[in-house]
Amino acid sequence: MSKQRIGLVIKNEEHAQNKARELIRHIGDRCLVIDTQAPTPPPVPEDLICIVVLGGDGTFLSVARYIGDSDIPLMGIKFGEVGFLAETTEDLLCQMVDTVFKGDYLIQERSRLNIRVVRDNKCILDEDVLNDAVINKAALSRLASCAVYLDDTYLTTYRADGLIVATPTGSTAYSLAAGGPVVYPEVPSIILTPICPFTLTNRPLIIPDHTRVEISLNGSPEDMILTLDGQEGFNMDTCDRIYIQKSRNSVKMISFEPHSYFKVLKTRLHWSGGRS
Repeated sequence: MSKQRIGLVIKNEEHAQNKARELIRHIGDRCLVIDTQAPTPPPVPEDLICIVVLGGDGTFLSVARYIGDSDIPLMGIKFGEVGFLAETTEDLLCQMVDTVFKGDYLIQERSRLNIRVVRDNKCILDEDVLNDAVINKAALSRLASCAVYLDDTYLTTYRADGLIVATPTGSTAYSLAAGGPVVYPEVPSIILTPICPFTLTNRPLIIPDHTRVEISLNGSPEDMILTLDGQEGFNMDTCDRIYIQKSRNSVKMISFEPHSYFKVLKTRLHWSGGRS
């Protein structure tokens, strides 16, 4: 099947909508608008070169969930000051889309984590995340208590405001705000970052991405919430076990130059020499 169209997902925000109309005028019927927020989202079209995401990182993460195990690449467009998942800026949108149609681009693969929750020997949740899974208390004044096992070997019990388990892509999201490291996306790793740990020697930990992480909830887990990519929340139960490992399904992202990640990193974190 010859792929001659791009998909377009637009954040429900006036500026993004205006930019989308500009792009549609530019490329006409070579653009397919996809409403991923519809009560019943349409099936993922398989005849697309890529899906262009007009919005912030949150919109990008929701589209990554929408495509599931499809190998259609995503291209993020930066709006505003923040956006680690955006490859290019809105003023270059039409130019970069023309470049995509010419086939002059690179593909970067970003790993995802598979999150499974088992309750009474039944899997009640099986989802992939691109950024992170976060466990914390609904009551912010109380500590979460998470016993962590790595490949069935007990590591420690984190007593903290919460625990973040992140991909390298997610290292620049909530994990970074909680004091975690910045990890290059191609480094095969999983990041464990406690949020304000009660024991100050509990520091962020980087482990190999072939490790299976198992988490059990101690104390009062009925007040615990598991949040996926900052967008989906699930109330936890006393007997729940959380299993986290590298997903078989990666996310493909369009890039236009090698090592563009460092350029994005410098710009978003305002390091010396960083430019928009």
